Amino acid sequence: MLNFNHLQAVVTDMDGVLLRGPDPLPGLAELFDFLHRRRLPFIIATNNSTQTPAYYQQKLTRAGAVGIQEENILTSAQVTAAYLRQNFERGAAVYVIGQPSLTAAVQAGGFAILTDARRPAAVVVVGGDSGLTYAKLKDATLHLQRGASLIGTNPDLLYPTEEGLVPEAGTILAALQAATGVTPLIMGKPERFLFEQALARLSSLPAQTVMLGDRLDTDILGGQRAGLKTVLLTTGVDDEAAIAAKGIRPNAVFGGLIGLVEAWSRAR
Repeated sequence: MLNFNHLQAVVTDMDGVLLRGPDPLPGLAELFDFLHRRRLPFIIATNNSTQTPAYYQQKLTRAGAVGIQEENILTSAQVTAAYLRQNFERGAAVYVIGQPSLTAAVQAGGFAILTDARRPAAVVVVGGDSGLTYAKLKDATLHLQRGASLIGTNPDLLYPTEEGLVPEAGTILAALQAATGVTPLIMGKPERFLFEQALARLSSLPAQTVMLGDRLDTDILGGQRAGLKTVLLTTGVDDEAAIAAKGIRPNAVFGGLIGLVEAWSRAR
């Protein structure tokens, strides 16, 4: 069960909870109006590393969400860059497979970006990459064979688009693991790193924070592991039938944001 009166902060997923593609899901504006009125701090946390916080801030604003700032958005690219700063020497060489947003985040953290395998890399960082080539896989494989660490922004094998489900970072990581035997360290949901950074930004205790998500095995499982309360919104990947199938039980289930806001309003 979920006691709304104990909640003091919110972490929410984006795709499948707030948006479907570029379009807002019903209740988007109402959710953020409610959070602002109740002065509940929030973080919009996404496993997607292919865009910047500024991009997502503009996308959400266009969709009707009022009062979203860049600091309200946490991407797996940001989490990855923060982890690198904490665990690798400044200036260390990094080979990146991913979109420019991921490369820029790593470079802004003070790391040298390699574009091939002629020089050794300390770490290979992998995110979603719509421009993936054999050359990128080859160079990453060579770096890993020479002892580089492997970090993945997220484990998602597929990502929903207007065309359907398309390969994401997890697909690339699977190929590299098959080629080298190296197991990646994952930054995004369901692992703890993204949740730790979200809680630090919120200055909130896990038990007083709720995770809103549409995926049981990333949003909900990750929130539970980090000690957060969890709410499944059945507007994305998983529905109520998936709860029994996957054996992951959230604290509450809602068919959409409107029902969630209405229930939370009544509780307070």
